[in-house]
Amino acid sequence: MFLRLGARGGATYLSPDDPHPSADMLRLTELRLPLDHPEPALRAALLRRLGVTEADLLGFTVARRGHDARKKSQILLVYTLDVELRNEAAVLRRFAQDRNIAPAPDTRYRFVARAPEGFANRPVVIGAGPCGLMAGLVLAQMGFRPIILERGKVVRERTKDTWALWRKSVLTPESNVQFGEGGAGTFSDGKLYSGIKDPQNLGRKVLEEFVKAGAPEEILFVSKPHIGTFRLVTMVESIRATVEALGGEYRFGARVEDLEIGTAPDGTRQVRGVVLQDGERIRADHVVLALGHSARDSFAMLHERGVYMEPKPFSLGVRIEHPQSLIDRARFGPFAGHRTLGAADYKLVHHAANGRAVYSFCMCPGGAVVAATSEPGRVVTNGMSQYSRAERNANSGIVVSITPDDYPGGPLSGIAFQRHWESLAFEAGGSTYAAPAQRVGDFLAGRPSTELGSVIPSYKPGVTPTDLALCLPDFAVAAIREALPAFARQIPGFAMEDAVMTGVETRTSSPLRIRRGEDLQSLNTRGLFPAGEGAGYAGGILSAGVDGIRIAEAVGRSLLGAVETQAAA
Repeated sequence: MFLRLGARGGATYLSPDDPHPSADMLRLTELRLPLDHPEPALRAALLRRLGVTEADLLGFTVARRGHDARKKSQILLVYTLDVELRNEAAVLRRFAQDRNIAPAPDTRYRFVARAPEGFANRPVVIGAGPCGLMAGLVLAQMGFRPIILERGKVVRERTKDTWALWRKSVLTPESNVQFGEGGAGTFSDGKLYSGIKDPQNLGRKVLEEFVKAGAPEEILFVSKPHIGTFRLVTMVESIRATVEALGGEYRFGARVEDLEIGTAPDGTRQVRGVVLQDGERIRADHVVLALGHSARDSFAMLHERGVYMEPKPFSLGVRIEHPQSLIDRARFGPFAGHRTLGAADYKLVHHAANGRAVYSFCMCPGGAVVAATSEPGRVVTNGMSQYSRAERNANSGIVVSITPDDYPGGPLSGIAFQRHWESLAFEAGGSTYAAPAQRVGDFLAGRPSTELGSVIPSYKPGVTPTDLALCLPDFAVAAIREALPAFARQIPGFAMEDAVMTGVETRTSSPLRIRRGEDLQSLNTRGLFPAGEGAGYAGGILSAGVDGIRIAEAVGRSLLGAVETQAAA
């Protein structure tokens, strides 16, 4: 739902199922007001900007609200509004040369296909992370009754297994931060913004479905929406219920062990079905691969079956923690802690002398560093936060660019590279799933940490003070040592002595790409639709969800095309 302000100042709520802003409204961008403006000031500023009267204004919707904190003593809120007027055409003519006033885009989602009555050729979706969730949901909404296979458990059982690692150092390889209903995104900050190009406004569809599933309504208009971990749990349950009500089927504990690949009449490779770990065969000629970037055994199986894939760049590094108050002061000055602004984030990039890019990744304001391994004998870190973002520390990945030149040997060599450093991190942490940690001051001085200082690390089940150079490539150590003082020039205190670095962050993105063509099918295997982060086509919850919708549309078109071909024959 989103807020709509009526002509007389009253507020009503429109459901995502109601008509969206479209060409019968205009969009006003870059409307700036002081941070603490009273509510009526927005309406008054709108009237002044458009030069219209109260009688002309039928209503308006806040399409987006961000902030401009470049001048910390005068932080501004920046609005994008969709406006309904009596004399809209005349206003648009009057502002024809103004790039901030134009017809509002039509963001309504339109299904590209509908399954015919009695349609039996059910598609299979492998993986129930953000990509698989949206692919399965849209396929179900189109009437194709998908079968969704998830190697892990339902989200609440998975949550118990994840907490067992965090609290007791007990890892369940098939049920953890990486595997299970909701995917890796469930135990994250729940960030719902992305820099992807989205001309079809599919991101809007993702957000609306999330609101229907219980996400806060503000995600529809704030510039950097997020949900937080525990709200995601109830959301994925709601989406599952919707898919099942529409005829879809979920199977948990259903790891795909093999693909059945045959030969089509034209001689091309064609998916014929999947084989589960218990030996069950599921016939399917349309299979969505929404594996996530940690399904290493599945990548090996696909490689053995000849599915075309290639290595791709990714990044590797550490998690860094500072007091959230330090970041708030650096970003917001006297407005630090302001309710509207919330906990401050940052985005940093440094190009090191050794040719490596060092950048912040998956920054989690007011969050925690979490254990994110999915394999025994390895340590992997990630970041998450709750909706409130109220924890003591800010954390972010500080990662270094990696290219296939760093791990020659074929499409699976990046996985071997990741495993090497994750195993060393396990050893450096004491071989108990504790993570190796180091004070920034010690890291910059090139000496091991023997104790930590005022910044208390949030990682559970705990950390071991040591030397992070034991579990990072030399080029990464050199690049990060150069980057931290540079980052401190942008955020005073960033290189503070007691800031804590925890290793290692390796799962920034997939180390390989399962290439697909314009029809979104595998380059050399018909009926196979690589999707999301694991296939190398997304990064984060929103972009994965958008890719899931695109894949569902491609599958729908292909299924209907097959029906039409059969009918013609």
